[in-house]
Amino acid sequence: MSTAANAATAPHQQGGFRRFWRTLRQIFHEVTAAVFAVLALAWLNAAPRAWNRDTAHWLIAAAIAVAFLFAFFAVTQFRQSRKL
Repeated sequence: MSTAANAATAPHQQGGFRRFWRTLRQIFHEVTAAVFAVLALAWLNAAPRAWNRDTAHWLIAAAIAVAFLFAFFAVTQFRQSRKL
């Protein structure tokens, strides 16, 4: 009976491949988040450039919207990598 209680309270140790796969998934999520963050900064940089060139206002709004969307994806991917 005591071994069952100890097994229930002890943390589950992961095997070699399981640990490797978890690490690969975490790196994938972190790299994806970094790519989305860089793309968000690029789109956010495009907004003032469009503003200075007197383009249509909807193009500026579209650049800002895409930047916020990519920033949201970056944050969610970083959070997902921390949950693994």
